[in-house]
Amino acid sequence: MANNFHIPENHPRAESLRIREKLVEGFEKGLVALAGLIAHGRGECFDYILGEKTLPFAFEAEKAAVAMILLSKNPVISVNGNVAALCADEIVKFAKTVDAKVEVNLFYRSLKREAKIAEILKDKGLKVILGVGCEASSEIPNLSSLRRKVSPKGIFLADTVLLAIEDGDRTEALRKMGKNVIAIDLNPFSRTALWASITIVDNVVRALPNMIKIAENLRFEDRFKLKSILTSYNNCENLCKIVDFMCRRLKIFAEKGLLKPNMTSKIEVLEKKIISEIIGER
Repeated sequence: MANNFHIPENHPRAESLRIREKLVEGFEKGLVALAGLIAHGRGECFDYILGEKTLPFAFEAEKAAVAMILLSKNPVISVNGNVAALCADEIVKFAKTVDAKVEVNLFYRSLKREAKIAEILKDKGLKVILGVGCEASSEIPNLSSLRRKVSPKGIFLADTVLLAIEDGDRTEALRKMGKNVIAIDLNPFSRTALWASITIVDNVVRALPNMIKIAENLRFEDRFKLKSILTSYNNCENLCKIVDFMCRRLKIFAEKGLLKPNMTSKIEVLEKKIISEIIGER
């Protein structure tokens, strides 16, 4: 933890605090941009509304995403500072499980940050990291930010790109290039979420471990089974279910007077009821 900050195990916000401290540590090491701390806070707000858990709808998206990656010829995982700080181990394990390339791609781009992120990934066992320095010699058309610079062996060539904590401009540009884009984004209203082929509305620290387990179960399945999983998924409908859940959850907080301490068990019962209703209605 940054500055040897101790988080008591019994603290009600222990996991959230651990994530924050990882990002602070990542910032101090030069992995995370200052704006990345703000981006995390924005996402955490939505995670509160979701109940800080993986919803069945998010898990459905994670399963479809893994199926899409396994069906792809050239899948690439795009890594930024936040993802490297929070999930370097999981990125490497997932990449190896699904045989995907990994590329560093930053909005606030500098060779120093790129090299530090690549170093972290190499320390975790990844041998090849694309997108560092002049290796990012290709450009995404119609994109003005430095995210346009990509590896000709990676994102530029990819048929499917997995990304997280992203700006919507690049997601839109990648889709217009004809690529599949899988986005891990806690905000279902973001441009990234709306432009992505598959949107996983979940915290990246939960989504990637879930996807590793799913990949370990699906990687030996035949293409017919994988295509069946993918064709049965509808991203627009899934996003609507997520937003429906968020609205209903907020409504019961207001109507049932649950904005008080020691109501966790009652909230969980009502959440399960909401999920069942949404699944039944759609």
